[in-house]
Amino acid sequence: MADPKLRLFLMNQKGFAVLAALLAKLGKGAIREVVVARDPQVLNDYAQPMIDLCQRQGISCFERSTYVGTASESLLTFAIGWRWILPDTRGLVIFHDSLLPRYRGFAPIPNALINGETVLGVTAIEAAARYDLGDILAQAKIEIAYPIKVSDAIERVIPLYLELAIELAQRFLAGKKFQSTPQNQANASYSLWRDEEDYLIPWHQDSERIKRFVDALGFPYRGASSFIRNKKVRILDACTVSDLKIENRDPGKVIEVQDGKPIVVCGQGLLQINEAVSDLDQLSILPLKVFRTRFTNESKSPSES
Repeated sequence: MADPKLRLFLMNQKGFAVLAALLAKLGKGAIREVVVARDPQVLNDYAQPMIDLCQRQGISCFERSTYVGTASESLLTFAIGWRWILPDTRGLVIFHDSLLPRYRGFAPIPNALINGETVLGVTAIEAAARYDLGDILAQAKIEIAYPIKVSDAIERVIPLYLELAIELAQRFLAGKKFQSTPQNQANASYSLWRDEEDYLIPWHQDSERIKRFVDALGFPYRGASSFIRNKKVRILDACTVSDLKIENRDPGKVIEVQDGKPIVVCGQGLLQINEAVSDLDQLSILPLKVFRTRFTNESKSPSES
């Protein structure tokens, strides 16, 4: 059998960090090939930096759209941030942004932050016929405190990826077998995929949850969104403020503007918007010029205002 090697299917900042760490720890000779994919849902998908790093190191690197694939029993394959089914599951290890079996599926970190989870984690599992159901090879976790933005949460999680990836790679290259544990299906939960509609702020919810929503969908994601009449805006930073007794509570309406920053009525509590930009040109919409403003979840013509 040929010398054991690593094959990496990588996306996003976590994939780039793992690639760099494996090169630093094991050397380029341990990696046979790298496959990267682009992600239009984030502002920086790290695809080009990964390609550039592989080129500097002389490692074969492919984009997902051009990769044909090779099958080899001497390969250990890591899939990090990967969203597509891989036909060759031999030696395939999938890294997932949660402590499985909780938050199986998509966008587990943003959804966990919105829910106010105080522990985040990473799980390495064997490939299975259904997504995220494979046996657990390794896990690592950290505690977090709020408020926390998703970019900071990702930074906190990346060392867990490096820890697990290096541990499993070293074990494989040394010819040692992996030990695995079946997931407890009774504890399973699922995290659904997100599209542009899921960035819309649910103003009927309480202000604390909306604050977490804004923080969880910021950079590298596009940012929580809302409409002012027919104009989509991105809310990039906000904070909760003390609630008032409102006789006709109408979530989404501005109740006050302080120093150009609107304070918006929520289902419970108030939210002050500190940073917001137009989705069209990324220019700030603050200071807010019109006091009688309503943030909504749908576009409206000016005549409806």
